[in-house]
Amino acid sequence: MALSRSQKSEKVKKLAGELEGSSSAIIGTFTALTAAKDFDLRKTIRNAGGSYHVVKNKLAERAAEGSKIEKALKGLKGVNAVAYTAGDPVALAKALSTWVKDNSEFTFKLGIVDGKVLNVEEIGALATMPGKEELFAKLLFLINAPAQRLATVLNATGRNLAVVVNQGIEKGKFTDTAPAAKAEAVAPVAAAHAEESAAGEQPSGAAQPENATASQAGEAATSNPVEG
Repeated sequence: MALSRSQKSEKVKKLAGELEGSSSAIIGTFTALTAAKDFDLRKTIRNAGGSYHVVKNKLAERAAEGSKIEKALKGLKGVNAVAYTAGDPVALAKALSTWVKDNSEFTFKLGIVDGKVLNVEEIGALATMPGKEELFAKLLFLINAPAQRLATVLNATGRNLAVVVNQGIEKGKFTDTAPAAKAEAVAPVAAAHAEESAAGEQPSGAAQPENATASQAGEAATSNPVEG
């Protein structure tokens, strides 16, 4: 049953709204696709974050005007279906490529990613690339790896230092022996000085007065003659 002008306009408007935010799409064709396989195909695309429509060529071309996938929907011939997404184009290509391997009823025609039209071989190459999640995971690993290595080195340094300090304490290398030894050496000298002072003697090792002369020493010797 042919669509009326208003129905066509409504269908174009609805499809245009869905295609507006899409950044990538894969166009394909099919023959003798059963209802069960059609349902499975739609489910596969939906799980990859995409949407799927069997389209009328002229309506699809009009609906895609001004969108990022406009080039892919121009001048289509025959029976066509479009799978499109605003998410990861690699995830969509992987899902469709895997499904098509087991279902030869569906074949690719072309694809488009951010305005660049892809042929069938390029769609296959796209399906072998790492997806966004995998790329983000690798990038995060590369960013975190130096920090993790630095933390490991710092932790190891702290542990090694603690081991060295503990070994030094156990061997007595960090005890305060020098002041104690010095005190033990000074004690006998101080005691000797104290005894000499008590006896009225000049402490041994004391400095002689600078003004003492030999004559003064002689006078001191003759002032007290020894009686015979």
